[in-house]
Amino acid sequence: MSFDLLSEPIRKYIRDKRWEQLRPIQTAAIEKILSTDDNYILASRTASGKTEAAFLPILSKIDFTNEGVQVLYISPLIALINDQFYRIEELCAYLDVKVTKWHGEAKKSEKDHLLKRPEGIVLITPESLEAMFVNKPYNVKQLFANLKYIVIDEIHSFIGTDRGIQLKSILSRLAYINNSKYCVVGLSATIGDYNEAKKFTGNELKTKVLLDRTAKDIHAQFKYFNNEKEELPLELLKDLYLETKDNKVLIFPNSRGRAEEIAVKLKKISNKVNGHSNYFSHHSSVDKEVREYIEYFAKNNTRHNFCIACTSTLELGIDIGSVDEVVQIDATFSIASLIQRVGRSGRRDGESSNLFLYATNEWSLLQSLACWLLFKEGFIEPPASSEKPYDIFLHQALSITKGHSGIELNALIKQLSENFAFTSINRSEIEEIINHLIKIDFLEKIRNEVIIGVEGEKIVNSREFYSVFTSEETFKVTNSGNTIGDIPITPQIREDENILLAAQIWKIKYIDFDAKKIEVIKANDGKSPSFLGSGGIVHPRIREKMFEILYSNENYEILNQASKEALRILKNEFSSFEINNFTTDKPLLVSKKYIQLFTFTGSKINRAISFLMDLSQIKNILVEKSGAIEIHIEPEEFMIKYKTLTAHYENIDKYLAELLERNPALLAFSKWGTYLPEQFKVELLKNEYFDFESALKILNSIRTVRSDSSE
Repeated sequence: MSFDLLSEPIRKYIRDKRWEQLRPIQTAAIEKILSTDDNYILASRTASGKTEAAFLPILSKIDFTNEGVQVLYISPLIALINDQFYRIEELCAYLDVKVTKWHGEAKKSEKDHLLKRPEGIVLITPESLEAMFVNKPYNVKQLFANLKYIVIDEIHSFIGTDRGIQLKSILSRLAYINNSKYCVVGLSATIGDYNEAKKFTGNELKTKVLLDRTAKDIHAQFKYFNNEKEELPLELLKDLYLETKDNKVLIFPNSRGRAEEIAVKLKKISNKVNGHSNYFSHHSSVDKEVREYIEYFAKNNTRHNFCIACTSTLELGIDIGSVDEVVQIDATFSIASLIQRVGRSGRRDGESSNLFLYATNEWSLLQSLACWLLFKEGFIEPPASSEKPYDIFLHQALSITKGHSGIELNALIKQLSENFAFTSINRSEIEEIINHLIKIDFLEKIRNEVIIGVEGEKIVNSREFYSVFTSEETFKVTNSGNTIGDIPITPQIREDENILLAAQIWKIKYIDFDAKKIEVIKANDGKSPSFLGSGGIVHPRIREKMFEILYSNENYEILNQASKEALRILKNEFSSFEINNFTTDKPLLVSKKYIQLFTFTGSKINRAISFLMDLSQIKNILVEKSGAIEIHIEPEEFMIKYKTLTAHYENIDKYLAELLERNPALLAFSKWGTYLPEQFKVELLKNEYFDFESALKILNSIRTVRSDSSE
């Protein structure tokens, strides 16, 4: 029995907690982690006990009297570290093992104590690890040279992202200074490609996946309220209020502005009918202390209902206790995100999850339904991993050089070429990028060594250096000295205008552009500025599923009557297209105003097709909502030019270089890409913004099925 394999202090912890039995993922992890030195990916649904599944055997296995930090827990969020700290600290108290938080908000005294006496377990973010490598290289070796385990929480949030490549590089750098070989344990509820997860550890062959397929009942219901305006319709808000007023609820819209609108308007409705007043907004613009209060209230409140309108800040595993319902307003951009969100409800054993999906237009309804059906089929998007992450490579080259206070050029090249995050970047490319950094004075070559150059010092000495994701410029919002949050500056942010923030309406009294502060007072009414959401990349399989639904005869019982009617109308619009093959046949709607090509494919592929059309002088607009491309030329001319699309690919690098020269902001998705040599910028654009290879396959094989409209 796996319980008997654990050390006595850990068994006592379990007995004191009065657990009736171990969870399936815990049983499997205990047996495997205690008996092998393999890496493991622990994959099971939200709230299934993955954290304990990792730490129960690790704490039983490790001798914490050994010198140095023994376990490193890496999290994507500071809030998640703060949340997990108490769980891990309580567990470690049974072993008298020290647990230390290390991030920008952690106590300096605790950090100083760790530096003087490296021991126990450290909880940290990738950015704080990066900062340690840059600013405390001696301490890094002192702290982590005897590391035995690295636990990566929410590992799916790193895989296929720039931040994930940075973390892989840091893992490689930790292995470089390690006296032995540490093991990696990754935790996740939503992994779309287990092979990519295994590669993330740096040793795919020695990494095993422990998968708990135990499913939780999910009661889903789709609702439809057609809306042509920027604000949500009152009918939707009234219905939303009635569905949520007697429960503990999380509502996920797709932008901060929408979250604020929902929180404020539901609170207004509740006040009018003498309902509860516990309506909150939770997103990155809300002040940290306010967010922490909301999390505390939700977790510790057993008697009162509440409603939190939130973004992805509450998508990951921060423990906010039991939630009765999850609401999604309009389609998520990914199935992985939908899984994370629905997993927030029904966290107690035996409870089902309750999900309401509201749509405000027919395409959002169709995409929501496609995501739901694919989720039920077990599909999760595989990570969009970059083949050659030149931009993160450049960042890490600077980081390693700074951390060494200068390094032999050959040693730098060797360390980078052996870093498992950059195995696809060849030696000549490494040398070319480093020579470019020397040329632009980010690095300076002195005989056989390189040091950080004058221009490079401006970059690496900034606090922004430690992260690889771009962050928008924000202004702090205050009311009589109290910080409410931070918001991005948009044209709507003007004095005497009203804004929505922290579930309240505020009037802007004064904007201090030098201090980046906005002073506000409470207002009686107001309208949210159009906070731009970050958007999202839609995977081709989601759009393919949308296409299939349009021609399906299935009666989807989870749709309410309004949703069924909206779907019926949309299906009717496509009934004139004689589709025989979903892969090759693509609807082409010809009207008096324009032509619409419905590719039913992913965002990156659509971007590539749209760009090739531009090169053929086909004036077009990409409509991301439907995934269609609107074409503004005569049908006959379009069909002639359409045949020339693929010919442009032969010179695509030249065209992309010209595009970047005209519009450098296209590289805004990459924080460090702007410093690369020109040809590497083009490669970055090809790999991460467009998908020309898939676009060519579609263009070479599709058959446009035409239907003429009277409009």
